[in-house]
Order: sequence, then structure tokens, then C-alpha cells
Amino acid sequence: MSTYRLSGKGRVDYDKPVRFTFNGTSYTGYEGDTLASALLANGVHLVGRSFKYHRPRGFLSAGSEEPNALVGVEHGPARCEPNTRATVLEIYDGLKTTSQNHWPSLERDIGAINDALYMAFPAGFYYKTFMWPKSFWNKVYEPFIRGAAGLGVSPKEPDPDTYASRFAHCDVLIVGAGPTGLAAALAAGRSGAKVIIVDEHCELGGSLLSETDAGIDGQSGWNWLEATVEALQALDNVTLLPRTTAIGYYHQNFVGLCQRLTDHLADVPEGAPRERMWKVRAKQVVLAQGAIEKPLVFDGNDRPGVMLAGAARTYLNRYGVKVGDRPVVVTSHDSAWLTAFDLAQAGVKVAAIIDIRHSVSEHLLSQAQSLGIETLTGWSVAGTKGRLRVNSVRAIPIGGSSGSAREIACDALLMCGGWNPSVHLFSHTKGKLEWNESEQTFLPGEHTENARCAGAGNGAFGLGNALAQGAQAGAEAAGDAGFEAVAESYEVTGEFDLTGISSRELPTDRNPGKAKAFVDFQNDVTAKDIRLAVREGFKSIEHVKRYTTTGMATDQGKTSNINGLAIAADAVKRPAPAVGLTTFRPPYTPTTFGTFAGYSRGRLFEVTRKTSIDSWAEEQGAAFEPVSLWRRAWYFPKAGEDMHAAVARECAAVRKSLGIFDASTLGKIEIVGPDAAEFMNRMYTNPWTKLAPGRCRYGLLLGEDGFIRDDGVIGRLSQDRFHVTTTTGGAARVLQMMEDYLQTEWPDLKVWLTSTTEQWAVIALNGPNARRLIEPLVEGIDLSEEAFPHMSVAEGRICGVPTRLFRMSFTGERGYEINVPARYGRAVWEKLFADGQAYDITPYGTETMHVLRAEKGYIIVGQDTDGTLTPQDAGLSWAIGKKKPDFVGKRSLTRPDMLKTDRKQLVGLLTEDPKVVLEEGAQIVFDPNQSLPMTMVGHVTSSYWSASLGRSIALAVVEGGQARMGETVHIPMPDSTLRATITGTVFYDPENARLSA
Repeated sequence: MSTYRLSGKGRVDYDKPVRFTFNGTSYTGYEGDTLASALLANGVHLVGRSFKYHRPRGFLSAGSEEPNALVGVEHGPARCEPNTRATVLEIYDGLKTTSQNHWPSLERDIGAINDALYMAFPAGFYYKTFMWPKSFWNKVYEPFIRGAAGLGVSPKEPDPDTYASRFAHCDVLIVGAGPTGLAAALAAGRSGAKVIIVDEHCELGGSLLSETDAGIDGQSGWNWLEATVEALQALDNVTLLPRTTAIGYYHQNFVGLCQRLTDHLADVPEGAPRERMWKVRAKQVVLAQGAIEKPLVFDGNDRPGVMLAGAARTYLNRYGVKVGDRPVVVTSHDSAWLTAFDLAQAGVKVAAIIDIRHSVSEHLLSQAQSLGIETLTGWSVAGTKGRLRVNSVRAIPIGGSSGSAREIACDALLMCGGWNPSVHLFSHTKGKLEWNESEQTFLPGEHTENARCAGAGNGAFGLGNALAQGAQAGAEAAGDAGFEAVAESYEVTGEFDLTGISSRELPTDRNPGKAKAFVDFQNDVTAKDIRLAVREGFKSIEHVKRYTTTGMATDQGKTSNINGLAIAADAVKRPAPAVGLTTFRPPYTPTTFGTFAGYSRGRLFEVTRKTSIDSWAEEQGAAFEPVSLWRRAWYFPKAGEDMHAAVARECAAVRKSLGIFDASTLGKIEIVGPDAAEFMNRMYTNPWTKLAPGRCRYGLLLGEDGFIRDDGVIGRLSQDRFHVTTTTGGAARVLQMMEDYLQTEWPDLKVWLTSTTEQWAVIALNGPNARRLIEPLVEGIDLSEEAFPHMSVAEGRICGVPTRLFRMSFTGERGYEINVPARYGRAVWEKLFADGQAYDITPYGTETMHVLRAEKGYIIVGQDTDGTLTPQDAGLSWAIGKKKPDFVGKRSLTRPDMLKTDRKQLVGLLTEDPKVVLEEGAQIVFDPNQSLPMTMVGHVTSSYWSASLGRSIALAVVEGGQARMGETVHIPMPDSTLRATITGTVFYDPENARLSA
């Protein structure tokens, strides 16, 4: 056993040794160790290099606030995870870890040259350099910056793990399972309320796990802890979630929890998820997150071996590890004295306790004396020495204290600048923080959610106060949730009345130009950097943060924000609250993308919507393509056919006889009410008030900017009811836009909007024989040309089921769109397909639909429009109601820029070589002989081979294209420049004779 491991001390299981590696060297720890505690037990303090200066770095903390000890972890051959905090990583047999941000080795890193050249890298240097010469940016500066950026190495292989997610509801959610949270859980749980209590550590207990001297209700803190956990486990209404971090607190008491399930296991059960995201909605929330110890700011405070005093106490009492044989303690708070006492009582020679304060409790001084620890009150630390680990500190008297500077040998320096309440989750809710002058920190103030803060996170640093606040908070939360609860009282013994002053930048007798007193350890931000930012005009702490990058690390400023604020406030000579506080945003700690994704990966990444006819298409061997969130049949190949052959066959079948197409994915919105026609008149460009029931009209929807947003055929079923169709991808967007206008602009209109996209299956029949097929199957609708002409709609029955039958076409052929309840979709389709055999009925997919509509010049919004086309640009001026007083986007259409003749306009293109099919997206130029870069005047939006025409066709947007009919344009391609002639957009049956064929 290592000399740094104190046998029998702590809560690790000495009967279960664990073998692991760090940088290829094998070490032994015990079950219950973190990587940090196990490495410290083996005398390893050097674990990484800093981001900017590549300075040696060791462990600063023992929890999730750790900014330094970020390691790479190999979880088997397929996954390597960077930037894992060694302080929370539980070890297991076979664990492989590596240090980061160095080359060629951790001990000898060539990047450390930055440390010697640190005067060239002050705060904000990146804003002032790399600006000249400009030509160097792409070839020199950018590659260098990208190569130097980042800490760990990103994984190169797909993540093989699985992740889970779960929704939960509870009466009381308690975040933090220290003494405060446990007392709250007991009070709430015993009331009968449904309680969930979470803690990010593998074991519940919080600060109690790091203390040995506290007594609660006549028993030791550890015994009380075990009894309390057992009592909570016995309550069926209480859920305990260790290894679970509350990462975000959102509106209406919605809290995201990340639960680590298998990272601590050597043998993971097959299929077991690695992590689970809990999405919890709670009636009441109790935040008992505790407090984070503040570092002190002095020259060399970042050397390996310099760590927080509270962390050293945790390593000692929880893990049985001493962090050094001869530590020195420097502090401005009583709690660090307790660390020194625990170490001394464990047999460690504490070299000295250095306290900034001139006055310290006599009780502390007498106990230090009894343990043989030298005390220096009214002294500070001016600097440290040591290359890869601290080996001495320079102590100096301050404020009139007697004595001269001293060099004190040590192998660890334990610092404490007081404690900072963890208010991150509270801040997520936009709760108001109030400045506490005596503690020099922010405390929770006015709440915006049904929540309460308790314990150290609310400024109650003593154990007795923490327990009392926790019990009261739990009882009140349960009461507010509708349960009767009583706040229990606790008798605490052996507790110190801990006091302290704020952390501060310690004075130094060294050249301030060379001193490196770090505020943000991970981003290498020094006190000097913050003062420089202030000198350069940045007065707000939010601006200082962005200029220096302090608080932007993976620890979210947990150990740096308050110190940075104090230094900035001192620099601007203003009180800290006037300088402001940076914004805390979720997640609370770095969280894997996999946890956020949960089950949504691979085939489940997006929900694939399928129509009721989809299964039939799959059985017929259809090829599919994604359209918005839907899976749609792309084409139906027969044996030996590629896509082009299949599409040509399908197109010919529709033009010759009959094709059947699944159009169920079209968006459908029911618009009902006395003012339905007026609402339609205001939303769409077309006039609607005089459209007779039973008739349809093409509808064009614009944005306020006058650009095309969506289109579709709309049928008026009665005076107060419209059946609106939208594009497949625009359904939700159009409904949202309509709701927005109805609720905010025209709340006086009596109109109701309902999405019916999933309610109706839509079967499109197109071709000369379409009416012959359905006529025997339709009841209650006269299909004669006189009674049911093109652009009609009627309700009746088909194949015995209700239908809304539209006479319309997106192919240029006689067409019908048969809307039936979705549950009957496949049955009606199969009946039509069976009876259609007499007409050689052919199913066709979206690719054929695209070819057929392009032959007729029918646009697809989002393909032939790009968000900058007006109706005039698209050749749809006929769809604008000229006499309408107003509609969405009308005013924008009259802006001077909208009326320019050189705007990009939709036209047709016919290639000089009819066999050449242009590439969609290909750029267009007028002059192919111009020098590079050429002036592009448009691009190809749609391009196909037309079997009906025996040649290629294309649609494109071209500057002033509608006035350039017959002109030649050029399409530069990698191997040649193609020529094409500008034409109209209608290539097939311009007289529309086939609509009634």
C-alpha cells in the first residue's frame, strides 16, 4: 500500500482492490475511489497542462467544480471520451486514462514555451493579433489556431453506447443529498409526498462524508447518515438517485437530470444504457446544492500540489488519502484550520497555518498549538516554487504584522478563501441574486419558481443551521404540494462556529510583471489579465469575462467567478454588485451529447412519420426518400430497372392511362367559423370571400416581407368551412403562422384552426382514365363534367367510406385527390389498385411527381423558391387579388426593390444538347468568358429528363429572366460550360387540354 494511503481510514472498500492505468502506468486503488483520490494515494499530483501557457497542473478540488484534472478515458476500443473530470470519475478494473494538452510528454511539454513567452499572450491578445498580413489568415493563422485549440482529443469513432431517457413527476424534487437535502427529504417523505432526491456523487451524504467530528442526535455524522438513508429507502414514496446531476432548471419547475448508470462498471451488461436523462416536473423544488470553496489568488497558486483545503479534507476522511507529507495551509476562513487539524491527527506533519486575518479564534489557535502546528496570523502567501509540484511557499507579513518574509518547505499547499454558495440552478430560473457584504458573495433572493434554497447554498454554512433549514424547506415544500409535514429538529455536537472573510488577491512582493496569480485555472486567466481588461475599458463583468475568457471553462466559473468579480470591482473602484454577475446557463456541468439525444439516434434520431399506405408501398419494393419528417415512396422499380427507367415508365403510364400516388403527407388544416372566409382573405394573396362552396382555388401564402412561404389547393366545403392543404414540410409552420396572426393581430375574428394532416389519407389518381375508375365506387357525388368540373370539391362516399373528393391536378392530367379517414387509407388504395388493373394502373412516387409537375411548370415551394422570391418573380402575379385591400405581405410587394426588373425570376431552361440534364443548384452566367470570380446571375432549381418530351427540361431563377425569353445562358461545370435557352416554365400541354381529357 502506498505511503499516502492511510489504512483503514475513509469509506473505500479495502477488500476490493482495483487496477487501472494513467498514461500507460498501472496503479492500484480501491472500490469507492475516484481517479483523483487513487492517483493522489499513489503520490501523483501532476495530471495535465493548462490551456494557454501549458503550465503543469494538478488537482484543485474533489468535486465537479474541478478545472484542472481533465483526462481522456478509454471505454473499450471504440470509445475515447475527452475532458472527463478525474475528481468524479469512479475507478474500475481495467480503466485506462490519459492526460491531455501536451506533447511529447506530460513531464516535458514543448508547449510550455508559451509560459516563458507569456508577456506576448496577455488577455485579449487574440483580438489584436493575426490581423496582418491578411493573406496569412487562411494558410498560416487559421490552421495554427485550429491545431492549438481545444483540450482533449475528440473521438473519431461513432459512440457505441446507448442512452436512455425518462419523464417523471413528483411533489418535491430535492437537489443535493448532503445533510440539508437529507433533512428536507425526511420531512417531505414522511408527509406522504412523492419525493425525488438527487446527488451527483456515487454516495449520498455530501459534506458529512468529509467530516469525522460532527455528531447529530447523539450519534456520529456517518451513523446518522446511514440511518437516514435507510429510513428514506424504506419510504415507497421517496426515490433516491445518486450519480445524478441536476444540469438545468427550466420554467414551471421542469428540471433536467443526468444519471450516470454504467460508467463505474468494468463489465457493463449488454444493452445497458450508459446514462439516462430524467425530465422531471415537480410541484416544489428544494435546492440544497451546498457551497463551493473559493481559491486564493497569489503568484504560483496553480502549481501541482496547490489545492483547496476542503478538497484535502475530503481526500483524507472520505478516501483515506493524505495529499502530502508536509502541507502548508493558507486561509481566510476557519474551515481550513479543521483540515489542518484532521491531517495532524492522522499523523501528517502540517508545516504551518498561514491566515490572512489578524484575529483568529483562540480555540483554533490553542488546538493548533496542541497539535504542534505553527500559526502565522496576519500573514499571506506571496508565491510558490516547484517545477512539477510545489516544494515551498513564500510567506510574508501583511498589514503591520511583525516578522520578515519566510520560505517554508512543503509538498502541498492547501488554500481556502471562504465558501461560495452554489446558485447556478437558482440562476437558471432567472431568480434574483442578492449581494451579501459580510460573506462577499451572492445569495439567492427573490424566487421565480416554486422553489426554496436551503443550507450552505443559502448561506447557512454551519451543520446545525443547514439541518434546520433543510427540514424546514422540506416541510414547507410538502405543505405547498398539499401534504402535512413537520420540520424535525436536530441536535448537533462537535460543530465549530465557522467564520471567515472574503477571498482576496493576496499582496505580492514580486515584480507584478512576472507574477502569475491565477483566477481561472483552466483558461489561464490571471488577476493581471482582469486588471488589464478594466484598463482597456471593459467595466462590466460580462465584458471582462468575454475579453479574458474567465469563467468560460467547463467548470462554468464555479471556482473563478467570485474572485474575478472581486478583482474587477477593486480595479474599477466600485462595489461588487455594481460590476454585475455573469449569467449562469445550463448545463450545470459538462454533459454528453448522448444523454441529450437519449433514444433519438440512428433510425430514431428523428421520428419517421409514415402514412397508412406506406406499408403497401414497402411490400411492393418501393424505394423511399425522406421528405420533412415523412418517409415517402420515391419510385417503384421493377426487376432490372434503375431509378431513371422506373421514373420514365411511371411518367408514361400517367400520361397514357392512369397513375396512383400517395399524397397523404400534404399538410391539412381545417379552418372553421363565421369569419373563416375573411380570415382566408387576409392570410392568402387570393380573394376568398366570393369563392362558392364546392369550389377550390390555388392559395399562395406570403410572409410580411412579401416573399413566398407556402402554397396549396384550398377547398371551400361550406360558407364557414375551408379545407386547406399545405406543402408537406410547411404544415406545422403554416399552422403556427396562422395561429400567430389570429391570436395577436385579429383576435376579433371568430375562427378556429385545427390540424388534420394525420386525419386524412390522400390518394391522388391522375390520367385519362381516372374518372372511369372511381365513378362506380363513388356515392353521393355527381362526377359529370358539368357538375364536377376541374377545381371542385365535394363530400360523399367512396368504397363505402366517407370521402372529401377534390377534382384537381399536380400533373397536368385529369386528376382527383381522394381524402378518406386515415384508418381506411390502405383499404381504399387496395380497392382502387385492384379495379384499376383494367386500366393498367401504375403506382408512382415522388420523383415521377416532380417530373410531371415540372413539365407543367408547377413550382415546389422551397425548391423553386428560396425565401427571396415574390409572386411576380415566380410568375404567379395572377394569384394576387388585385382588388383586395390587404393581405399578409401586400405592402412589401410595393417596395421599390420588389419592383426592380432585374430581380431573379423563375424561367424555364432548355439545354442546347437535349440529352444533357443540368445539375440542380448549378450556377448560371451570362458571359462565360469573364475572368474569375464570375458574376453569377442565377441557378438551376429543378432539372429532369422528360420522357414525354424526349429531352431534358429545367427550371431556374435568372436575373431579369422573364424579359430574356429566347436568350442563351451558360452553366459553367468542372469539365465544360453548358449552354441553355431561356423559355417559359410550361413545357407540356400549355393549353391545359388534358385536364379534362
